[in-house]
Amino acid sequence: MSNALKDQLLKAGLADAKKLKAIKKDKHKQKVQAGKKAVVNEASLLAEQKRQQQVERDRQLNQEKQALLQQKAIAAQVKQLIETHSINAKGEVAYNFTDGTLVKRLYVNAKLHDELSRGLVAIAKQDDNYVLVPAAVAEKISQRQPESIVLLNVKQQQPEEDDPYAEFQVPDDLMW
Repeated sequence: MSNALKDQLLKAGLADAKKLKAIKKDKHKQKVQAGKKAVVNEASLLAEQKRQQQVERDRQLNQEKQALLQQKAIAAQVKQLIETHSINAKGEVAYNFTDGTLVKRLYVNAKLHDELSRGLVAIAKQDDNYVLVPAAVAEKISQRQPESIVLLNVKQQQPEEDDPYAEFQVPDDLMW
């Protein structure tokens, strides 16, 4: 209320000075409370956003830890498969194979050379060593960690119909 209106109401006896003072005090409290609510709401919203961000960050870190643990478990399984199923590769016949862009040589006996050529035995890489493993084990390793299998020859079932060299057989004992 304006001051002139207050004075007129007081003179006419329609209003009491205490009531006017109480009304003014209530209005002031309401203005202060509204300002505090806006500040409190904004602060609580910011706090909630920070909490949500922290929860999301924690979830991502947890996923990364779980993925790392899973990778370590798979690596341990592959290592165990290679160690338990490795074949002794001592021999006098050289078997050449590629590891990425490098040509490597492994000395095996004639029987293992034949089995490598036919896809019955595979070459797996463990650390910096090359180990012979049976083809079935190599497929299990390949499912878990494909980069560990260096060589697994697959026998071709049928030659393609338009293959011009289909009638020429490649000898199994061909060494390069």
